[in-house]
Formats: sequence, C-alpha cells, structure tokens
Amino acid sequence: MATLQKSNLSFLNKLNKNNNRDWMTEHKKEYQSNEKILKQFYSSVEASLNITDEISKLKVFRINRDLRFSKNKTPYNIHRSVSFSRAGAYRRGGYYLRIEPGKSSMAGGFFSPETHDLLRIRREFEMDATEIRTILNQKEFKKAFEGFNQENKLKTAPRDFNKEDPNIDLIKLKNYFVAHRFTDDQVLSKDFEDRLMHHFLLLRPYFDYMSEVLTTDLNGVSLL
Repeated sequence: MATLQKSNLSFLNKLNKNNNRDWMTEHKKEYQSNEKILKQFYSSVEASLNITDEISKLKVFRINRDLRFSKNKTPYNIHRSVSFSRAGAYRRGGYYLRIEPGKSSMAGGFFSPETHDLLRIRREFEMDATEIRTILNQKEFKKAFEGFNQENKLKTAPRDFNKEDPNIDLIKLKNYFVAHRFTDDQVLSKDFEDRLMHHFLLLRPYFDYMSEVLTTDLNGVSLL
C-alpha cells in the first residue's frame, strides 16, 4: 500500500503562487520527484481496484493546461488528477481522483455522457426511478456522497419529456456522478488509500445498475 507525502501538496501550493514556465523549469526535478510518488500511489490504487473490479486504463491527466479557449492563461494545473476506466463493454462508469491542497476529492459515475447514453438514462428514470433512488438513499452511500452533481442541469424538462414528471429532478441533470472531498490531513494519512477505496467500493452497486441500464433497451433486451 502506497502513501502520499507532504511534498506532493507543498509543491502544488508553490506552483499556485508561481504558475509560470520559468519557475517550473527551475523546479523540474522537484516536479519529477513528486510525480514519481503520485504514480506509485495511482498504481497501488489500480491494483486495489483490480481485486474486485477490472481496470482497463489508468490515465494521468497532464499538468499543462489547455489554454486555447480559456481566459486564464496560467500554464499549469494546480492539481494532479487521474482516472481509472473499467474494462469491457459490460462495465460502465469510471473512478476519478484529484489531489489539490484543500480541495482533494474522489468522484465516480458519468460526466457529460454521450448523447445516446444521456437519453437512455433519462428514459430509464422516466419509466422507473425506484432503483436509482434506493441506491442514492442507501445509508452508507448517502453518508459518503451528496447525490448527483447539479452543475449545468437544465432549467426545464428536456425535449420530449414532461416537466411534471415526478422524476424530473433526475431527468434534468446533465451529469450522473457523485463526489466526496478529503482534507489534507486525510490525504497525507497512512490509511488514505483504504479511505479512498472505501468510497470507490461504495460506487459499485450504482455502477452495476447503470451498466445494466446502458447495455439494454427499455425492455431489458441486451444491446451487446
């Protein structure tokens, strides 16, 4: 089991105050040393996930920011992020981890689903949202997460949906992921990987349910 170090957070704090290429060039060795620690931690988490799941891809997001469409021209992200993609067409959903001083978090689910997946999810909730609400209201799940992300949700019903639908609160969403924040002390604790895995494992009933939804039609017939 791997752990993170104080240097991982302190480097990002310094980068936040010196977000320019000259400073990064001068501190390249420090950056590389911290990346090595982070990648060891990511690999350990991937191995832990593979005990009960199957991960096909570990993606470490670049520290360089995409400046093409941003008014903020600072060149570097002040966080380090990684995602773990599940293997196989029957396994849907993904795990995400973000390390950032004061704002570290994990998340899991579906961020901006593709159009056909989004419509399929909405139609499922229109037909019957009993099972997803049971999952969201499960005691441990509700304690760990605050429900689906509410950013960018529609102000009214999507096209061809009834705005009076009893499940319109779910249907209007554009994202179907949940998240949990960690304090810096938690991130640097010896049991952080265990704590993180606890939250990742809480997602599995949700992933299993959504995997079934997204691989079948509304009649339950497999699409694969």
